[in-house]
Formats: sequence, structure tokens, C-alpha cells
Amino acid sequence: MAIIDQTTAGKGVPMDSVRKTAFVAGVLYLITIVAAIPPAFMLYSPVLDNPDYIVGPGPDSGVIFGGFLEVIVALACIGTAVVLFPVVKRQNEAAALGFVAARVLEAAIIFFGIISLFAVVTLRQAGATGADAASLITTGNSLVALHNWTLLLGPGIMPAVNALCLGYVLYRSRLVPRIIPLMGLIGAPLLFLSATATMFGIYSQISVWSGIATIPIFLWEASLGVWLVVKGFKPSPITAGMVAAGSPPANRDLAV
Repeated sequence: MAIIDQTTAGKGVPMDSVRKTAFVAGVLYLITIVAAIPPAFMLYSPVLDNPDYIVGPGPDSGVIFGGFLEVIVALACIGTAVVLFPVVKRQNEAAALGFVAARVLEAAIIFFGIISLFAVVTLRQAGATGADAASLITTGNSLVALHNWTLLLGPGIMPAVNALCLGYVLYRSRLVPRIIPLMGLIGAPLLFLSATATMFGIYSQISVWSGIATIPIFLWEASLGVWLVVKGFKPSPITAGMVAAGSPPANRDLAV
């Protein structure tokens, strides 16, 4: 029978259930960021930038792979809420429920956008000529427009709601350094106002102003993910209560 010390090798960080919760949540947050970049900036470019894509030649693998990555993003979104809910509800259950609901809604909107582009791929593979091709181009452009609206309403607005709900809880609970949720609380209204400006045609969805407005939210989510992976939750009455309620104490030796 071997004795395994439940700590990270060489670091002395206790890997109890609370630490594992923080680690998993951090990894999921980083996945939502890393997996979202290729579809947004590279893989979707052919279908979003070419109005005749639906009747043009060439492979569809890039768009399909981009959709696959967005599926991962959507599932990771839900995962962050599910993993963090048992922790953050101890500070404010209403805000924690709001965070879960907002994350699920964001994932649903992302899935809707994926389906619209996959529909373009399906129609493209079916092929069309002559008058049918003109009709197909109109349909394809309509589906791309639908995707663009989901991009605005999902990743464009819902992260602001997420930041308000989760940022408030983390700021009050001090589970992470307050500067991290503060970035989310500052970035949430900026992102919402930017999305509203885009909605009413003040500037385009891809612009300098919209890019600037996303910086605080990006920093909030990235820094939260990195902190939870590297450091975990800071000691607090919440984590102490979770350990007392049944989580194994730090540095506990388990016989296996």
C-alpha cells in the first residue's frame, strides 16, 4: 500500500477538492479564450468575407473546424458556471444563479451561430447553377448575417452580464485579488455600451472602438483563468466552510 501526498509536486500547493475546483474552472476559462480566437480571426474569414462563398470552389474544412472549436467554447462556457456555482453561491446565490443562466444563454447563442454557418456549408456542398445560384447567394448571405447577430448578442453582450454577476461575487468574497474582478466590473458596462453602439450602427462590429471596449473583459477573463490555475482561491470563510463541510483538509495523506 503506497502513501501519496496530495500536493502539487515541488510547489506545496494543496490539491484538495476546493483547489481542484479552482484549477478546473481556470482551465475552462482559458479554453473559452484560446479556442475562440481561430474561428473569429482566421477560420471563418472565407465565409464571412466572401459574399459568393456559398457557390464558390474550395474546401469547407476550415469553417467546419472553426465550428468545432466554437462548440468547445460553448461547452467550456457552461462548464465554468457549473464548476464555480457551488463556490460562489455561498457568497450570493442570486448572483451565482444569474451567472449560470447568463453562461448557458451565451452558449445557446453561440450554438445558434454555429448552426447558421454549418447550414451555409451544407447548401454549398449541394451546389447550384444559374438562377438557383443567385437565390443560393441570397440565402447564404442571410445565414451569415444571422451569424453576425449571434456574435454580437452572444460573445458581444453576454460576457458583460457574466462579468457583472461573477465579478460582484468574487469582489465581495475576496476569493481572488480584487483587481481581477474589478477589471470585469469596469469592462462590463464598456462592452455593453460598445455592443449597443454597434447595434444602432454608430460603428461596425469590427472596429477600433469595439476592440478597445473588449480589452478589460479580455483581461478579466484571462487573468481569472490564469490565477485560478496557478494560485487557486485565496483563503476565505467560503473556502474554510467548504473544507469543513466535507472537503479533505490541505496536505492530507491518502492511502491507495
